[in-house]
Amino acid sequence: MLTESQILVWLRENELARLEELWILADAVRRAHVGDEVHLRGLVEISNHCIRQCGYCGLRSGNRTLGRYRMTEAEVMDCVAEALRFGYGTVVMQSGEDYGIQTEWLANIIRRIKTETPLAVTLSLGERPIEDLRAWREAGADRYLLRFETSNRELYRLIHPDARGQVSDRVALLRQLRALGYETGSGVMIGIPGQTYASLAHDIDMFRTLDLDMIGVGPYIEHPETPLGRGEWRCPDPEGEPVPNTELMTYKVVALTRIVCPEANIPSTTALATLNRVQGRELGLARGANVIMPNLTPPQYRSQYEIYPAKACIQETSRAFHTDMLARIRAMGREPGRGPGGRIHGSK
Repeated sequence: MLTESQILVWLRENELARLEELWILADAVRRAHVGDEVHLRGLVEISNHCIRQCGYCGLRSGNRTLGRYRMTEAEVMDCVAEALRFGYGTVVMQSGEDYGIQTEWLANIIRRIKTETPLAVTLSLGERPIEDLRAWREAGADRYLLRFETSNRELYRLIHPDARGQVSDRVALLRQLRALGYETGSGVMIGIPGQTYASLAHDIDMFRTLDLDMIGVGPYIEHPETPLGRGEWRCPDPEGEPVPNTELMTYKVVALTRIVCPEANIPSTTALATLNRVQGRELGLARGANVIMPNLTPPQYRSQYEIYPAKACIQETSRAFHTDMLARIRAMGREPGRGPGGRIHGSK
């Protein structure tokens, strides 16, 4: 079991032979605890409206250059049907923190998915009131993703200001989600300005403390229409060398996360593929990840869900990506996952 201080040493490691040992260990832990299946989750970005003013995110309400959209129920269900055709086990509905997504409207869609399909339902809709989260859980939602982004409270408050008069405490909300019966997922950005190696090591240790079922980590990618992208907000200076938002650092965090949380479902993210379009997803899978999230959002909306620019999935059609990804998974000696692919507790 890695301690926080050992995690910190690995984060600072840059010797290639030593890192190869880390990749081998992470892959062995992955194989022992979650097997060789790669679970495919169909991502549907149902709205890009957001009330937040986060310093890093292109969906922030202050971005006036972004065309806004909100999908209809029929459009969402068309994406669900596509997930079924491709044999995916889960549909992930994601949006900005959008109160135009009414509680009962979404509850009805969840009930339809759970009644009409065998799919698991994952939600990633930001910090909604507990009444909304309870209603969606009662409608049948299985999982909720809510990244805490950084465990450094000073940095978090700067990049993620409070909204609607409510203090933002995502760690507390994750515990409430667990109490409601959701599988809970979270994660952090890597290389956000102001991030220290010590705080990133603490982030990874927090994954273990929170006993997360799903963990998504990815590099910070600058958006020009944000305060951080324009250099308008000054983050606290890290002690010593800042954490780089690089492909290599992302692989380190994926591998360490797998070792620390051996049962968790861990995606090889689109952000990682954006840094390395040739083999970023495969290298993530080879270094601890076991999930891919193909984007099923309709093409007319996909480019407008711009958390960061130039996402890898913008030019990928759902069908072409699906066919290509299956071939890549099998070329690695892995197999596409079957069924909803929830966390298996007590795996060996």
